[in-house]
Amino acid sequence: MLPQKRHRDFGWLLIVCAGLLPLVLGILCTAIEARHTVSQQQILTANTLLTQAEKMSDNAWDMITELRQYHNQPCAQIQDKLQRAGTLNPYFRSIGMLNGDDISCSSAFGLAHGTLAEMMMQPPPITGKAWWSVSVRGTVGVPTRPAVVFVRQLPDTSGFWAVIDGQYLMDFMHAIGESRGYQMSLQFSGGAVIGSGPSDTSPELYLKSESYQTESSRYPISVNVTVPASELLKAWRQALFIFLPMAAIFSILLMILTANWLRRRISWRDEIRRAIRGRQFSVHYQPVYSNKFQACAGAEALLRWQLPNGEMIRPDIFISAAEAEGMIVPLTQHLLELMAEDIQSWQVEAGFHIGLNLAAEHLQHPDFIADIEQFAARIKHKQLCITLELTERSLIEDGEMVARKLRHLRAQGMKVAIDDFGTGHCSLTYLLTFPLDYLKIDRGFINAIEGLDVETPVLDAIINLCHKLELDVLGEGVETATQFAYLQQRGVIFIQGYYYARPMDNDQLRAWLSEQGHKPLLVEEHHEPELHHS
Repeated sequence: MLPQKRHRDFGWLLIVCAGLLPLVLGILCTAIEARHTVSQQQILTANTLLTQAEKMSDNAWDMITELRQYHNQPCAQIQDKLQRAGTLNPYFRSIGMLNGDDISCSSAFGLAHGTLAEMMMQPPPITGKAWWSVSVRGTVGVPTRPAVVFVRQLPDTSGFWAVIDGQYLMDFMHAIGESRGYQMSLQFSGGAVIGSGPSDTSPELYLKSESYQTESSRYPISVNVTVPASELLKAWRQALFIFLPMAAIFSILLMILTANWLRRRISWRDEIRRAIRGRQFSVHYQPVYSNKFQACAGAEALLRWQLPNGEMIRPDIFISAAEAEGMIVPLTQHLLELMAEDIQSWQVEAGFHIGLNLAAEHLQHPDFIADIEQFAARIKHKQLCITLELTERSLIEDGEMVARKLRHLRAQGMKVAIDDFGTGHCSLTYLLTFPLDYLKIDRGFINAIEGLDVETPVLDAIINLCHKLELDVLGEGVETATQFAYLQQRGVIFIQGYYYARPMDNDQLRAWLSEQGHKPLLVEEHHEPELHHS
C-alpha cells in the first residue's frame, strides 16, 4: 500500500503543479508585459513633453529673430509693438531688448529700467555663447511661477530676450500625465526644475517607481518622467484581469490532461503488477491443425486478463500498455509461469507444438535466454516442441544479437516463427539472416481468398517463397472451408483459425483434445468472425 500511496501523492502533486504552471507563468508574463506597456507609455509621454518644449523654444527663438527689426530703435517708439507681439503670440510672459546687462525695453514694463539678473531673480548663466536659454523659478513680475528665459546677445553688447511662462508647460504636463499619476519635470540648461504631478512616489508592495529621462538633440532641454508604483500595479491588475480567465481554462485543461496521463501511466503499471500478484491473468490456447497428420499438431498460447468483477481487458490494450510502461518483460515471465503450470496436466503426444509470442523488449533483455530455458526445463518431461513466435519488429533492433540468441535456442530443439508475416517492416533479408522454421501468414492475406479458382498473387508468392526456402507455413485467421481448401491445395501445412477451433482455457483445451484425438477436420462453414489478440 505504501508504493501505491506514494504514487497517489506524487500524482496529486504533479496535477497541482500542472494546474499552477499556467497561473505562475501568466503572473510572470503579465508582470513583464505590464512593465513593458507602462515603459512604452512612459517613453511616449516623455517624447511628447520634449516635443512640446522644443516647439515652444522654436517660437521663442523665432520671436527673438523678429525683434532684430527693432535694433537700435528707442523704446518709446517700439513699446506698443512689443506689447502687441507679446500679447498676440502664445506662451510669452514678456519680451524685450537689452543694452549690456540692462533691460532697455520691455513689453511688460515699458521704460522701467532694471537688469537682466533682477528680471530673472538670479544671475545669468555663464555659457560663453551668444544664444542661451535657462529655466528659472520665477521672474520679477511673477515671482511664484517658473519661466524659461531666452537671450540673444549681439556683438555690440545689445541684445534681445523673451520669457515663456512656465505655466504653459505645467498645464501641458498636467494634461498628459494626470490620468496616470506621472511625476514629470523638465529643465533648460540645467536651470530650475519645472515640474508637475504628485511628489509621493513611495514603493507599493514589491514594486518601485520607474524613472525615464531623455534629452533634446536640438536644445539643452532634459525631460524626466517618473511612473509611480501604483501605476505599475494598476497595469498589472488590468493585464491579470484579461489573462486570468484564459489561464484558469488552460490550468483546468492541463490538470485534466495530466490526470488522464497519470491514470494511464501509473494506473496501468500498478494494475498490471496487482493483476500478476492476484493471478488475474490466464492463458487461452488456440489449436493449430496439421494437414499432414489430419489432426491437432499444437496450440498457440494467448494471454487473457479478467478482472475480479468478470470484465475482460482486451489483449491489444493491456499488451500495448505493458510495452509502454516497461511491464512487458514481467508480464511475459508471468505468462511462461502460467503456461508451465497448465502444461503439467496435458496428455499429448511427444512433439506437440506450443507457441508463444515474444516482445522485442524481452528479446533485448539479458534474462531472455534464461527465462526460456527455465520454462523449457519445467516442461521437459512432456517432450513438447516450443515455438518462439516473433514479430518482424522484434528483428529490427540489434539483429545480430537476436540472431545469436535464436541460434542458441534452436540448438536446444526449439523452433522460431515470424508472426503476422507481411504486415510489419518486412524485409526478405530476414528470411536469410535469422534462423527461422515457420512463417505465419497474416489473416489479411487469408481474407483475400475469394474462391478456389481465383488466384491471390501476393499470398501465392509468399507460399512459393516459403517452399523454396524450405520453411513451413501457417495460415492464420482461417474462417471458411474455401480458405482452408485453398491453402491445402497450395501445400500450407498448418491451419489456425475459428474454422478449426477457437481459443480456449486450459480445462477446455484438455477436454477438446480428448474428444478430438486424431479425428480429421470436418469441412463445414463457421460464419462467426475471429477476434485474434496475441
